[in-house]
Amino acid sequence: MLAALLTTGFFAATAVFARRAALALGAPEANFARLALAAVLLGAWSVAFGYGFGAARGWFFASGLAGFGLGGLLLFLALPRAGANLANLTVQCSAAVVALVVEWSWLGVPVSHAKLLCCAAIMGGVVLGLAPRSFPQFAPRVLLLGAGLAALSAVGQGVGQVLSRKAFAVLRAEGVKADPGTVTFERVLAGLLVAVVALVVVRILRGSDAAPPLRTPQSAFRNALPWVLLNTLTGPVLGVTCLQWALSQPQWPAGVTQSIIATAPLLTAPLAWKLGEGLPRGRYFAGALLAVAGTVSLFWPWW
Repeated sequence: MLAALLTTGFFAATAVFARRAALALGAPEANFARLALAAVLLGAWSVAFGYGFGAARGWFFASGLAGFGLGGLLLFLALPRAGANLANLTVQCSAAVVALVVEWSWLGVPVSHAKLLCCAAIMGGVVLGLAPRSFPQFAPRVLLLGAGLAALSAVGQGVGQVLSRKAFAVLRAEGVKADPGTVTFERVLAGLLVAVVALVVVRILRGSDAAPPLRTPQSAFRNALPWVLLNTLTGPVLGVTCLQWALSQPQWPAGVTQSIIATAPLLTAPLAWKLGEGLPRGRYFAGALLAVAGTVSLFWPWW
């Protein structure tokens, strides 16, 4: 499935860019900046070329609240506390499990045992390749908080994907079409609403003497701008648009699609290393091989 593979590549890059943006600006500010910019870009697309805005009676907006809004915000909060690899690993793998369970229990979408075995092989490879032996760069409490935030983000993103599947099912039943870019714009608006609320809450908690939302704009924002732009393009704009394209295909359940996307942390590791983070260990390659084998097996015609 080309859409899922493209999503994987974009999500692998955006995790690193998001962490850099969050470290430079703070998590709520960086999340707001990327969603605001994404809303402008996707809004321009929707006006000029898109179709189907507002279809499916708000299901896409609800999907954006869960995935883009809560899921994205919690991931941004997790990234500086757990690192790009661990946070992305937790979110992507856990979101696949959440999507499989929710879609089966709510929408009654079955997944064959063979495909479940392939999904398990993929996630096993991701864990084998990226699960760290120790966390010297993080205090235990900070790491635990980061892992918890990443787990909550996975719930939001997994539920958000199933809500998108529900929305596309409603569209098919009504004979209505909507392009992935327009759908993503509707979801971004919901995420932006959550980001604004989060930013206001942070400002209140900081108090009247707190620093402005984008600390020292002349320096911090200028330094963070490339990371925010790259995070916006690879995440909300291109990555999530490809994800909605993948979720619109009825033959691929959300959990299976997310299992493919769960390989993104394996691609994140070399990119993070190039940008100065940890070098992948030897078992990273064994895990990558297992994950690739599981992904390729999903496309065998007898499944």
